[in-house]
Amino acid sequence: MGLIKPHRIPDCIQRWFSDYTFRKSTDQKVIYLTFDDGPIPEVTPWVLECLEEYGAKATFFVVGDNVRKYPQVYAQLLERGHVVGNHTFNHLQGWKTKKEDYLKNIDKCQHILEEEDFPERSRPLFRPPHGRMRPSQARILKQHYEIILWDVLSCDYDGSLSKEEILMKSVKLSRNGSVIVFHDSLKSEKNIKFVLPRYLSHFSKKGYKFKTL
Repeated sequence: MGLIKPHRIPDCIQRWFSDYTFRKSTDQKVIYLTFDDGPIPEVTPWVLECLEEYGAKATFFVVGDNVRKYPQVYAQLLERGHVVGNHTFNHLQGWKTKKEDYLKNIDKCQHILEEEDFPERSRPLFRPPHGRMRPSQARILKQHYEIILWDVLSCDYDGSLSKEEILMKSVKLSRNGSVIVFHDSLKSEKNIKFVLPRYLSHFSKKGYKFKTL
């Protein structure tokens, strides 16, 4: 997971870790858009408007503390028919956190998601920040969540990459059933506002649909 530019997780790794979801097996023209680290008022509403323009649905892996701080932005995700998943309460790095503390932080996020007005939209999905956690943490979480990683990582948060490179590589690497990671965060704001509409336009013209997990 340490590559520094847009990349696809090799198929051999996806097979080895078959109890995680990297991609959905399908022959249909479907891509699964995911967004990490929100919701925040500076970026998430813009993402929602962009998705609406193309009739696209997405899965948002939310940080619980952001949900707590911006409940109205979070409500917009649900009102527009998107799906949410758990991304911990404080964006904790699992490999740097004790198992008990990590699991408690995830539970805290999930409790907030299930408290909201649309609990039926909160699916038991979990994505570890940075795509990494300890095996002992994963063994427990797999009992309660579908753990979603990705097929394609856009690296839209990387300020050393040009927005054109991010777009080109993200388009090139995406395929039927891909789960692709974008971010509705301040760190990614400049790149996502260039990449996302062009990515959606490219695949829409090719007959692709964008669905929730």
